[in-house]
Amino acid sequence: MRRHLHPHLSTTQTILLSFLLAILLGSALLALPVSSADGTAVPYIDALFTATTSICVTGLVTVPTYSAWSLFGQIVILFLIQIGGLGVVTIMSGLMISLHRRIGIRDRMLIQDAFNLNTLSGMVKFIRKVITGTFLIEGIGALLYMTVFVPEFGLRGIWISLFNAVSAFCNAGMDILSDNSLCDYVHNPVINLVTILLIVFGGIGYIVWWDFIGAFKNIRRQKLKCFANLTLHSKIALSVTGILILVGTAAIFAFEYNNPLTIGNFSLLDKLQAALFQSVTTRTAGFATVPQEDLTNASAIVSLLLMFIGGSPVGTAGGIKTVTFAVLITSAFATMKTRSEAELFHRTIPKHAVSKAVAVVSMAFIILFTATLLLSAVIDADALDVAYETVSAAATVGLTRNLTSELNIWGKIIIIITMYLGRVGPISLMVALNTKKETNNIIKNPTEDISVG
Repeated sequence: MRRHLHPHLSTTQTILLSFLLAILLGSALLALPVSSADGTAVPYIDALFTATTSICVTGLVTVPTYSAWSLFGQIVILFLIQIGGLGVVTIMSGLMISLHRRIGIRDRMLIQDAFNLNTLSGMVKFIRKVITGTFLIEGIGALLYMTVFVPEFGLRGIWISLFNAVSAFCNAGMDILSDNSLCDYVHNPVINLVTILLIVFGGIGYIVWWDFIGAFKNIRRQKLKCFANLTLHSKIALSVTGILILVGTAAIFAFEYNNPLTIGNFSLLDKLQAALFQSVTTRTAGFATVPQEDLTNASAIVSLLLMFIGGSPVGTAGGIKTVTFAVLITSAFATMKTRSEAELFHRTIPKHAVSKAVAVVSMAFIILFTATLLLSAVIDADALDVAYETVSAAATVGLTRNLTSELNIWGKIIIIITMYLGRVGPISLMVALNTKKETNNIIKNPTEDISVG
């Protein structure tokens, strides 16, 4: 991997460039006639859009995935989703490990930046565990899907099951079933439960996996409760994930309870199931069991918030991330209580973590505001639909209120850029574009108080 990288590129620039090159290569393959279902090449802008939404594991599509692409095209899309979920650096590192190539210091730095890790040690073992764990969970998910799809579709059900398992785990939200996502399976508990678990496992983050397994193994040895033995990162990620899922389910259940266009005519159990699925899928998964355009405004706003927060760090999900949200909220309450430091689970939050959380949220708002403004300027659509589209793109969710298929060429370009920025992260982009070297001058500008708030 290191031989093919420009020596003057930083690790962040290399990661951003690798995603861009993967998108361009994918778009070139999808633009071939062999990738199209009818043998006629799709317009390049749609091929580029599909490659971007696949690599960025977003799920917004301008042409139906199940009908517009041939088997070859669907295979290309599946590979792009898998690459986007694991990350280009992970795939490259995995290939090097399988070929018994040495992982050098620059390669380790790339992995460290790609997964936002705090150490360079144990990188080879980490990559092996990530790839093995990913394929294992996707394989189990595919087998469980087959119990429904094979009886319904025959041998084609195997391919559908594999595609859906990878898409769900990678939080891509793309399927090859129909043009209404999983709405036909809103009452099917197997499809709902398997999809929910794949989304959560993919979005919770790889670090939490290994931490939870390690804590579980130490329960008998140290006689500690599993949760108490977790790191602060895992405690925050699991707690916020659980709270958001429960609060989101309760809110959507209440706001949609009497809505005949969504869950109003369902049984109580099916209402709870649909509300739970909506709450989970907004955490950047993109599958839908109820039409998003039929949601009440209140449910749509709740979904916007859940999409904006997204999943957890070092996983397949997007958004500002659960840990970022927790740090920001905790810091805000600490300031209101005139405390000098923010605390969570009896641990002090480092100042640099608070500063990074503020930077991430600020840049996310800037991207969302700009994308929403530009998209509103180039298409004539309801403001809520536009906001839903841009938040879904920036947070790499993939849910839409039937707006994606109506986008003109400028709208498609805006969403493509928004999806890319959402996948690589606004902070990574700023770091990559910053070519100024940091200087450690001992002379600092004078400090002066200002009024805030």
